[in-house]
Amino acid sequence: MPDLKLLEDLIALARTGSFVRAAELRHVTHPAFGRRIRALEAWAGAPLVRRGQQPVALTAEGDALLKTAIQVVEQMRLVRHRVRGAGAGGEPVLRIATGRSLARTLVADWIARLRNRAPRALNGDAQVEISTGRMQDVVIMMEQNTVDMLCCYEHPAMSASLSAQRYKYITFATDKLVPVSQVDSRGNPRHQLREGGRPTPLIDYAGGLAMARILADRLETTPYALTPFMRSDSLDAALGAVAHGLGVAWLPWSMVVADCRRGALTALGGRGDEVAFEVRLYRPRVRMTEIAEAAWAATTRRIP
Repeated sequence: MPDLKLLEDLIALARTGSFVRAAELRHVTHPAFGRRIRALEAWAGAPLVRRGQQPVALTAEGDALLKTAIQVVEQMRLVRHRVRGAGAGGEPVLRIATGRSLARTLVADWIARLRNRAPRALNGDAQVEISTGRMQDVVIMMEQNTVDMLCCYEHPAMSASLSAQRYKYITFATDKLVPVSQVDSRGNPRHQLREGGRPTPLIDYAGGLAMARILADRLETTPYALTPFMRSDSLDAALGAVAHGLGVAWLPWSMVVADCRRGALTALGGRGDEVAFEVRLYRPRVRMTEIAEAAWAATTRRIP
């Protein structure tokens, strides 16, 4: 049987349709990735890839091996995941993948409920491990079974794209992006949304951030005169920029509602300027560790 990493390489190539993109996902150079695919072909004794076309496609032999590779890799990762389901001292560990802002807000609240409210899913010595990253990174964590569950944003402009045959989800919460500005000493917005005149400085998001894709879809049709002033890969940094009066940013209402209610910030525009989105919690359809199943059961009981 070939090295497990070679089977993982074939899966990555089939999913991306690109040697370059697959090499990036596998954290190796393009030439090294090509050599590994050729090594797998040497083991199989047949060509596995139809080269010279884009996107890259597998041969019939490659498709046959791919089906087995997916089963083998998934089973091995599942076994590893279950073995790793306890900490160094034998304590049960719940492993969650999510974005940085969600980890600070919604996920932190959720973990507190699991620990402090009945039915308590985090009892005794139970531990929680949270891994954060960009959407594509946390999705890979989920697909590789290195975490139990994934909490992420969902919007038509950006989706986790996890297989419905392997994963299921609940809508954890609904939220919306709202344009906000700092309030001046007289209680008026420091910046306005205008359809003409002097452009308003925009606090925008860097391309790797989930909100960048959600907001870009909205800004394509905005009638307002906006000029990019600052781009950030952090919602917290964008909130800080708005709080210092540097411009207008579209931020999750859950992040700014307290500041708006106490008068430090103000929401601009109307409902047509808001961007609704979901927060979803994903899990594999196969049975998870006991602590993960307990956390999922406690969560679904609280969500209608």
